[in-house]
Amino acid sequence: MSRKSEVVAFKVEAELAKILNELPNKSAFIRKAIVAQLNMACPLCHGTGVLPKGLVDHYAAQLPKLSLRSCEGCGDKASVHVTDPGELSAADRARLEQFFHGGPFYCDTCYEKAPACDDCGWHITPDQAKKHWKTAHRHA
Repeated sequence: MSRKSEVVAFKVEAELAKILNELPNKSAFIRKAIVAQLNMACPLCHGTGVLPKGLVDHYAAQLPKLSLRSCEGCGDKASVHVTDPGELSAADRARLEQFFHGGPFYCDTCYEKAPACDDCGWHITPDQAKKHWKTAHRHA
């Protein structure tokens, strides 16, 4: 678990403050809400945190298989499953956001080795740079 080092404050209505103060861990709740709002919400529940029972039953058995993906650098299988986006390290968040936003998926090691694109910041292996430029920056 990463250590939190920054404090952020914001004002809310009295009613919302009362609800937040009744939560067992208001900081964790707020972190999760912010991450969900920044497009890391579950593609199945769309960030509501609630799925109909039929979908839960259907996907529960398949999720372990569906959450593995081959790294585009080394080919090793790695998980794209995020159980708690609020607890991701900054490096893991950036790596997974790149994939979730349509970029290549890399394991931790390959992500760190791949240089960042000067224009968008995505980590791209040199052998994929030309393809990346054509697809991600074709309008530039």
